[in-house]
Amino acid sequence: MKRHIYFLLSISLLFILCSKSKNSSGLYVVLQNGRYGYINKTGKYVINPQYNSAEPFSEGLARVTDIDYNDIYINEKGEIVIKPNLTLGESFSEGLAAAKIDDKWGYINKKGEYVIEPQFDNAKPFTEGIAFVRKGDKRGYVDKDGRTVFDPMIDWYSFISEGLIQVKIYGKCGYIDKNGKTVINAQFDRAEPFFEGLAAISIDKKWGFIDKKGKMVINPQFDYAGYFSEDLASVEISGKWGYINKKGKLVISPQFDEALAFSEGLAAVCVNDKWGYINKRGENVINLQFDKAFDFREGLAEVKDNNKRGYIDKTGSYIWVPTN
Repeated sequence: MKRHIYFLLSISLLFILCSKSKNSSGLYVVLQNGRYGYINKTGKYVINPQYNSAEPFSEGLARVTDIDYNDIYINEKGEIVIKPNLTLGESFSEGLAAAKIDDKWGYINKKGEYVIEPQFDNAKPFTEGIAFVRKGDKRGYVDKDGRTVFDPMIDWYSFISEGLIQVKIYGKCGYIDKNGKTVINAQFDRAEPFFEGLAAISIDKKWGFIDKKGKMVINPQFDYAGYFSEDLASVEISGKWGYINKKGKLVISPQFDEALAFSEGLAAVCVNDKWGYINKRGENVINLQFDKAFDFREGLAEVKDNNKRGYIDKTGSYIWVPTN
């Protein structure tokens, strides 16, 4: 169970980090009879199911895999903007997308042109002007001019968030800025990205929160901690999850087996393998009934039932009944 919630929190966190620059499209990925397409907020098809796979729209474009298993990019009308000319592509972020050809990653613009030539063994989306890359055993960042910085003293890098990057040096975690300057010395056992001015850190297997100066704002006391979103953060105490405010006060008592971050005023929570949604008072707004539930985005949330994907509104009503 612990691994599962940690994974969900990591995925949710990663989605937020990579979504900071993305534009809203009002389109949602659906699966019908083994093919992917897109619907609008009312559940009507905008792009009919026709793809082997599909990603959410980002900055006006979406990466899809056609019936011949080619990665292409389409616009919100379903028109092909970037034709098959790469092995694998990722979503656009800050005007560029990581793209792979001949086992090497580079970055393309919205015309499909390589602006940073394929040379990396791994490449992540741009966030705050830089992107994480790996070249052999070296890890670092590349800016939009293709300039790279590597530091052999640093064992591990993460995404940049609110101007700071978690790093691991000789087994301890700290934070640097995008120029590689140490801002908070490596002193924590684990560290997460900053959100709303605070970051979750771990010392001696207990989690608390620091500010951007490295000052301990909420002392380590939790078995695990999520990230702050809409002024609340999920925390684990003795195997149950609840929520604290930025003063470290419990505002929703630990009672859930799993609990995700708040989004648009609601948070997905799980009890006895069933998911539903609560408000910031801890009240059940949408009853526990789903096999899995995700964050609300522009008024809709993806849910899963019997391995089928659907979408609900904030009343819990289906806009798109789960299908596969």
